[in-house]
Amino acid sequence: MTAMTRGRALVVFAVFALGYFLSSLVRGVTATLAPALTQEFALSSSQLGLLGGAYFLGFAMLQLPLGNWLDRFGPRRVLSFSLAAAALSCIAFAMADGFVSLLLARFICGVGVSACLIAPLTGARLWLQGSQQQSANAWMLMVGSLGLLTATLPVQWALPLYGWRSLFLVLALFFALTMLGTAWQVPTVQTPAASSRRKNLFTSYAPIFANRYFRRMAWIGFVNYGVLVAVQTLWAGPWMTAVAGYSATQAARGLFAMNLTMLFVFWFWGMANPRLHRAGLSAERIILRGLPFGFIALAAVAWLGPRAGWEAFAIYCALSSVLALTHPAIGMAFVAHEAGRAISAFNLLLFAGVFTTQWCVGAALDRLQAAHWPVVDAYRAVFAVLAMACCLSYLWLLQGLSAERPVAANA
Repeated sequence: MTAMTRGRALVVFAVFALGYFLSSLVRGVTATLAPALTQEFALSSSQLGLLGGAYFLGFAMLQLPLGNWLDRFGPRRVLSFSLAAAALSCIAFAMADGFVSLLLARFICGVGVSACLIAPLTGARLWLQGSQQQSANAWMLMVGSLGLLTATLPVQWALPLYGWRSLFLVLALFFALTMLGTAWQVPTVQTPAASSRRKNLFTSYAPIFANRYFRRMAWIGFVNYGVLVAVQTLWAGPWMTAVAGYSATQAARGLFAMNLTMLFVFWFWGMANPRLHRAGLSAERIILRGLPFGFIALAAVAWLGPRAGWEAFAIYCALSSVLALTHPAIGMAFVAHEAGRAISAFNLLLFAGVFTTQWCVGAALDRLQAAHWPVVDAYRAVFAVLAMACCLSYLWLLQGLSAERPVAANA
């Protein structure tokens, strides 16, 4: 592991942060654009869920190759190519003339931004110490919350003036500028030995998926984290309009307030993590103690029904924020030269979970309403199932986890 000076680290963080800000903005904008896209293209709930999920499917499909590429070529080269694809996808989305072209552009966007978080996390594992990694992860997620925040009210205000197509053209420009900043400022890493390059994709991931600790944490990524991201970036908005009775503008304000809450929550984690680390509270211990509050809050949303507005979702997201510690926990459980693959494998499961949740929620809502369920009851039933799934995955994590926890690698 090569240390980095504080000034250099701040510059690199700023470049990484801009890329993750943009990726979070395009990730969360679906919830704000849902009324406009539904009206313009006559989308059903299933199509809306598939459109939101296509981003995460593209994101997930590239995670395993990304981990290999990051360990072989380093964050700079991988992220530069990734951002170029993101810029092109935004242009394609702006030019879309139907559901299929929207879907394809959204899928390519997921592929394009797939390295915007994993590249910084891999860089942190290479260049920072343990407590610094947890803080850097929290600050990065705070920047992501700022991107999600920007995807709400600011986008809602801009839509009548410029339209959603112009918005994506501007995003394409900023992705291109971030690509140039990455190529200019992010340092290179040492190329691995030739023998490590000859390993095929699945062989290189064998030690990752064989790790018992990884397998226990995997369900938390797929279910709990997947549900959190799916709700935060898509289904909280339709709930507010269909169940809580919000207008489109009120829903945008609710999403803004929810993501503003998360910005401060991740700011808190960034400040608290070094102190918690010095106090001997590991990421795993915080996850184990804090995670139940999240799915209990989600169950409360289902129980409250029309009384659950943006405040209930903000509480759910805030209480689930301990999930942000899963990435550094996974990264530190492996040696440095395996960190990229470990984090990317976890990301694969996470975003496969987001895709599955977003699509299945939309499909379930359509099926229940076709069976003459009232809209409010359909939403409440689906969200209750999500809370139950999160509870079951947590119970799986608890089963024998402490005995299987590997010693975190410091190399």
